[in-house]
Amino acid sequence: MHTLQKTDIERINKSELNTDQSFSNGELPAVTVGIPTLNEEDYIDQVISNFLNSGYSNLKEILVADGGSNDKTVDIVKKWSEKDPRVRLLYNEDKFQSFALNLMINEAKGEVFIRADAHCDYGDDYVQNCVKHLQKKGIKNAGGAARFLAHNFVQAGTAIAIQSVIGNGGAKHYSATYEGYVDTVPMGCFWLKDLKQLNGFTESNHTNEDAEINYRIQKELNGKIYISPDIKLWYYPRKSFVSLFKQYFRYGRGRFLTGLMHEGKIPFRSKAPFIFVGMMLLFLFIDQLFLSRHLGSHYIFGAAMFMLFFESVRLSFKEKINLKEEIWQNKTKSPPSAFIVSLSCFLVLITMYISHFSGYGYQLVKIKLFGKEGW
Repeated sequence: MHTLQKTDIERINKSELNTDQSFSNGELPAVTVGIPTLNEEDYIDQVISNFLNSGYSNLKEILVADGGSNDKTVDIVKKWSEKDPRVRLLYNEDKFQSFALNLMINEAKGEVFIRADAHCDYGDDYVQNCVKHLQKKGIKNAGGAARFLAHNFVQAGTAIAIQSVIGNGGAKHYSATYEGYVDTVPMGCFWLKDLKQLNGFTESNHTNEDAEINYRIQKELNGKIYISPDIKLWYYPRKSFVSLFKQYFRYGRGRFLTGLMHEGKIPFRSKAPFIFVGMMLLFLFIDQLFLSRHLGSHYIFGAAMFMLFFESVRLSFKEKINLKEEIWQNKTKSPPSAFIVSLSCFLVLITMYISHFSGYGYQLVKIKLFGKEGW
């Protein structure tokens, strides 16, 4: 479990974590925690343990919907269910997260549904604060910003890259200090009745399900999405550039499908990587093949790469102390140097943009050119 830093501890009054006074009716709503899994043996044991020991007095159940793990994930969950009947294992035959979430929504017995991922750490007061903010007027989903952790230099580069507007697109839900309304939030804490009214998560889109359902919450339920620094979670990004590429390729596909589903009424940042990379490639293509480099496209491309690397270096040195004290979690190795992190950050940003562009473009061509609907 991630250890709270001194600044976190100073902001939290520990005596308030388990009190009922924060809730208007004096009684805590029953909570179901839903965790989709697929080969999460490295994380699932600690995640279940932390939720069971969160101190929330009305934790109804922890549902784990497994999509066909071939590691020890299922065995670990089964052992927990034998020790504590609140832990229940479900089998997600359709594998993808949206199916797992809907399976758990249908099985849930709580009033509140907290969606959690296995490869995250959660603050000791995560459940309490999620429910506290969910009970505010008009709030239909409450959550916290994703703080990033790292065990290797790829994860470290991702954690640093996401600190820049180039890496996060200006999304407020990546700011650990922002409190207020947002268009989407990582994970989320919902009223179960609202999820059922919306017929759960959209299964035709195998990724981007969080952003899509938050759009429908605002449009169909006139609800608000709220984020607070009090709600703390820490996310472990992909460990390799290959897995990062696959992740953002899927993100690109999902962003296109969500935009198509809602007539393009999604934040511009969801399609910005496709537009930026597409325009850059088109400019290079036209200048190289038809204008004999008269527009200096190779110089402009080189300048863009230099600016991206400069931003990576700036961020890496700026976050050097934060990397050492907060982000780096590998106890057997020292954190990489700022230069190594700069290189990783640079490669992560390039990977994010190229893979997002590829996924978005793939889905666009598949639907618009070949007329094949859905995923």
